[in-house]
This record gives sequence, structure tokens and C-alpha cells, in this order.
Amino acid sequence: MSKRISIHGQWSSRLMFILAATGAAIGLGNIWKFPYLAGENGGGAFVLVYLLCLALIGIPIMMAEVLIGRRGRQSPVNTLHSLSVEAGASGSWRLVGWAGMLAGLVILSYYSVIAGWTLAYLMRMLSGTFVRVTAEGSGSIFAQLVTDPERLLAWHTIFMVMTIKVVSRGVTNGLEKAAKILMPMLFFLVLVLVAYATRNGDFAQAFNYLFYTDFSKLTPTGVLTAMGHAFFTLSLGMGAMLVYGSYLPSGVSIAQTSILVGLLDTLVALLGGLATFSIVFANGLAAGEGPGLIFQTLPIAFGQMPGGMFFGALFFLLLVFAAWTSAIVLIEPLVAWLIENREMERIRAAIWTGMVAWLLGIVTILSFSHWSFSFHFGGVLKRHGLFDVLDIVTSSIILPLGGLCMALFAGWVMARDSVVDELGGLAGVGFKLWYFIIRFITPAAMLLIFLRAIGVL
Repeated sequence: MSKRISIHGQWSSRLMFILAATGAAIGLGNIWKFPYLAGENGGGAFVLVYLLCLALIGIPIMMAEVLIGRRGRQSPVNTLHSLSVEAGASGSWRLVGWAGMLAGLVILSYYSVIAGWTLAYLMRMLSGTFVRVTAEGSGSIFAQLVTDPERLLAWHTIFMVMTIKVVSRGVTNGLEKAAKILMPMLFFLVLVLVAYATRNGDFAQAFNYLFYTDFSKLTPTGVLTAMGHAFFTLSLGMGAMLVYGSYLPSGVSIAQTSILVGLLDTLVALLGGLATFSIVFANGLAAGEGPGLIFQTLPIAFGQMPGGMFFGALFFLLLVFAAWTSAIVLIEPLVAWLIENREMERIRAAIWTGMVAWLLGIVTILSFSHWSFSFHFGGVLKRHGLFDVLDIVTSSIILPLGGLCMALFAGWVMARDSVVDELGGLAGVGFKLWYFIIRFITPAAMLLIFLRAIGVL
């Protein structure tokens, strides 16, 4: 059992870790992306393949990150350095931690801008802007927002301050308290919206869209898509779960908590999808892919439905909570490193890190207007310049390679005895199965996900 003690504190209970880790995993994409992918790739067939991929890729890597974090009890950079030296391997493994932390910082910079959209739409929904709005009007409202740098900067600033405020208060008073408050509210809002959609939407069509099993629609590309989503949905590859794992009490089962986080993340995605598509289909609208579904299509539906202004506001409040809980974990790894290596006070480290992300976010803001340019990547036309470049470098390159490295580190670099010690609750056949998966199956799958992400497959 690890004798290291985190200087940052630890989660007060297993439940708090589950809430915090689930909050980190649930993001804006859960509400539209997973349901859309399921509907376009055979419904129930895609869901079955996704759950298999979650078992073979997502959860094993999450377990690896958490056990590495708990073993090292430090920031990703320092943990990977300490454990690699302990195992007699090269200290250069810390570069994986650096890549992940910097990727998280970059992702936070543009994620905060997109999250700012949800704040803006929450205010517009409350003000009645979308009551009886037309498709043309909804598109115009969205275009005016994303091409107005000053307005985007204001919402980006507000969201970044919200994130810094939570992280600056520490593990117990910040991260844990946020999880304790926001996650129950998030689950409650999802259930309220599902109930509303059942009464006022086309729930039957949405259910059929998500769960009707049609293996003829499940192509090899769909399988690769399921593999990639099983990895990306859990916020893996950037040290987020590693640093949350460093705060996990020693007696908590890593296997059980990782499985629960994976299942809760999937449950929220499915329930969110049922609510979203019930409303979309009831109004004869298209289940289009991307942010357009959330910011252009759904406001039209809410604008026509009874109680739409109120429940539309609840929907965007749900998105704000989902974005907030995800943003918190993006900033935490670098904050932890600054506290450990630069002896900064937490509040100063959080402000410094948040300011860097805030400044970098201006690049994304201008990418939707003055700095916009188009290019092709992986056969797909990208229209938003440097924003797309940042997204490609982080999501398509660094994160898949980071996930691969985490699997290799846990499976091949760390001493088997150390791994067994951290996974004490997983013994016998269960441990042997996980160890085989993390050493052989998961690395091969991560290579496929990487090749798919860069457009080779």
C-alpha cells in the first residue's frame, strides 16, 4: 500500500470521489454527441459496442490513471517521474505528465469559451428571447453571439472566474464541495427534463432512435467511433483522473469506483439524449450533429412548447453545471504542480493558471470572427482556424497518445506488486483479466483510436 501522503488533502469518502470523477467525465458533449452517435450508428447496436469498448478501453485506462495517481500522490508530472524512478525506468516518463497537463490547459482555454455560450443562452432563455423564434431568427442569434468578440470575452471571463473560484478553495472546500452540490443538482435536472420530455415531447421516437438495434448500420467506422468515444468521454489521457486519483483514500476500491463512474457517465448521456431528442422530434426538427443542435435547433423547440422558457432555462442550466464540473478538473493538475514545485499558495496558483487559460481563450474567440480561416484535416473541412488547430493537437494527438502511455506505464513500467497493491480490491481472475487487457488489448485499441483521430483510418 502506498505510504505517500498528498499535500493537497484527499476526498472525504468514496462517494465524493465518484461524484467528482463523474462530474469531470460529464461534459457538454454528453448531452448531444453520444446520443447522436448512437442514433446514426444502429442505436442499440452502437450502445452495445460502446459498452464493450468502455469495458476494454475506457474503464481499464481510468483504473490505470487512478492507481498511478494514488500510488504517486502528486501532480501528474511528479507522480510519473517518482514512479518511473521507483520502477527503475527512465524519468522521462514525466514528459507524458507535462503533455497531458498542457493539453488540459489548452482544452480549458477553448472549453471555457464554449461554456460561455451556455451562460449566454441561459440568460436569453430566461429573458424570453426564444419565445416563438423562427429557424432564421435562432440562427441569427447564434451567429451574432459567436462573431461578437467582446460579448464572447465577457462570458468567457465569467466562466473562467467561476472555475478559478472553485479550484482556489482546495480539495475539501473547493473540488469536493462543488461535486457535492453540483452533481446532485445535475442528476436532478436530467430527471426533470426527461419527465418534461415524456409529457411534452416525442419520447417514443427518441427511445427508438437511441435503442432500436440495427446492426446493418454499424459499420467498421461506427465501431471505431464507439472505441474513441469510450475513451474521450471519461476525460482520460491528460492526467485529470490521475490527479483526482491522488486524492483517493487508500481503502477505496479503484475497480468498483471506476466502473460506477463509467456507468453513471453513460446513464446521464442516455437520459440527456432522450430528453433532447424527444423535444427535437416532437417539433419536427432534425437531429443534426454538433453544437448547432443545442444552440440553434433546441431553442426553436423550446420556443414553441408549453413551459418552454422555464424548461429551456433548466436545460441550459444543466449544460452550465456539466461544463463547470468538467472545467474544474482541467485546471487542477497544473495547479497541483505549481503548489508542489513552485511552493505557491493554492489561490495564487489557481489564478495564475486560470489567467493563462483565459488569455489563450482569446485565440478561440477571434477564431470565430477576425482570425477565421479554413483548412482540411483528415478529409474534413475545418472552418474556425486556430480553434480547430488547438482542438486537433489536443484531442486528436495528445490525448490518445496520453491514454496509450498510461496503459503502457501501468501494464509494463510499474512493478506488478505495486499495481496489485493499489488494486487490492481486485483479485484472482478479475485482476488477471484487467492486467491482460491493459497490457495488450487497450494499447492496440488506443493505436487504432489515434489513427482514427488523425484521419488515417
